[in-house]
Amino acid sequence: MTKIDQIDQDAEQLYEALSHLVRVYQFRDRDRSCCEGLSVTQCYALEHVIKAGPVRVQSLASELYLDKSNASRLVDSLAKQGLVRRVPDETDGRALAITVTPEGTAIYESIRSDLVGEARDLACDLSKEARDGAIQMLRRFANATEQRCGLKDFSRDEYLPSKCC
Repeated sequence: MTKIDQIDQDAEQLYEALSHLVRVYQFRDRDRSCCEGLSVTQCYALEHVIKAGPVRVQSLASELYLDKSNASRLVDSLAKQGLVRRVPDETDGRALAITVTPEGTAIYESIRSDLVGEARDLACDLSKEARDGAIQMLRRFANATEQRCGLKDFSRDEYLPSKCC
């Protein structure tokens, strides 16, 4: 078998493994959208606002690969639930920033605790070396995907450079 044939075979197996992981992980509980009645996208949005601090809608759109209007509707839905609020931006009084409310923080901490608990349950059967390797591999694949596969930065209406075939 040539090196190219081996890479093709490995790529096929990698695709199958990642595809299976994403399906299983994403759909492990079809009776709930995410946690605490939030959709997966709402969970990611809440997490970004908490981790990044006050953010503008455009920053949220960029982080979640959404266009600005979809990000704005996402913020509206979280604000209606009392999880975030719009406040004047500290650097530009004409602009608004998104901040998390105490209720939003509490829900995020509950969601994070549940998800970390699930990861702990999965990790307990692996050696420290296997856990470290899995973490490193998943981070590398995520970073490579962002860099190589033409993810669009919808907030600027531009495509990021693609190196994919």
